[in-house]
Amino acid sequence: MGRILQLREAIREGMAEEMRRDENVFLMGEEVGLYNGAYKVSKGMLDEFGPKRVIDTPISELGFAGIGVGAAMNGLRPIVEFMTWNFAVLAFDQIVNNAAKTLNMSSGEFKCPIVFRGPTGSAGQLAQQHSQTFESWLGNTPGLKIISCVDPADAKGLIKSAIRDDDPVCMMESELMYGYKGEVPEGEYLVPIGLAAVRRPGTDVTIVSFNKMMIQALKAAEALEKEGISAEVIDLRTIRPVDYHTIVESVKKTNRLVVVDESWPLYGVSAEIAYEVQKFAFDYLDAPVIRVNSADTPLPYAPTLVEAWLPNPEKIVKAVKHVMYLPA
Repeated sequence: MGRILQLREAIREGMAEEMRRDENVFLMGEEVGLYNGAYKVSKGMLDEFGPKRVIDTPISELGFAGIGVGAAMNGLRPIVEFMTWNFAVLAFDQIVNNAAKTLNMSSGEFKCPIVFRGPTGSAGQLAQQHSQTFESWLGNTPGLKIISCVDPADAKGLIKSAIRDDDPVCMMESELMYGYKGEVPEGEYLVPIGLAAVRRPGTDVTIVSFNKMMIQALKAAEALEKEGISAEVIDLRTIRPVDYHTIVESVKKTNRLVVVDESWPLYGVSAEIAYEVQKFAFDYLDAPVIRVNSADTPLPYAPTLVEAWLPNPEKIVKAVKHVMYLPA
């Protein structure tokens, strides 16, 4: 049994436990200290750990990301919080060209144990420049590990694993879901990076998703159950490396696959999964893989258009019926 915690509380608990365990771990970012974090993820951490380990930075993502990379190369374990991954585009030179390549370019002499974290994806009426998803951008980079989850228990276990990892890890969160509640186990535990979770067993179709789209996938599975359709729902949790084994074994059982991904349809996580499944489970498929993505346009601003733009349970149900050759 565990406690019911919000997503923000679970992430905070994981970071604080690791900072108590290892004095080399520290947190830095915009408003993480005096303001307790833009989304209150770091609430109370300045009081406990002090200004040398909870560091408020200037509004300069490229600058403080670079400081974090240098610190990691010299034996510390920084956690770098971005107010949003949309702002972190400014820091991609440090993330992609330095953090990701340090181990390879130094022939293993220098490690870069750093965690970059913050919210990604849409969050209501934030318009085009503040609503993008970045899992596929970062997942395209060898040398990075990418975790993306919404379950509070997973968030705590994964952030702890990420902090202890000797490779750079990008943790993708959700602004809309920081208040999302779930049961978090008592005591010390880790969630392995690279292992998906079967959230709901099923026999007729496999639905794969991650981050806040998991909520939509589970709602769709509940609606499908009322119509006699059994959907197995898989939460990726890790975008790089992907747990292909869990997905393929599920498809071998259900013979059908729907992938739900908040990102745009071209060159995304859903496209990669569709390719790997046709590569390793082609003979088991009874229908083509269907993807449910956001519309292939920048995000609109009007609430009605935002709703139409995003994946939702109705779109997922329609996709499932399509792969089952049922009238939608």
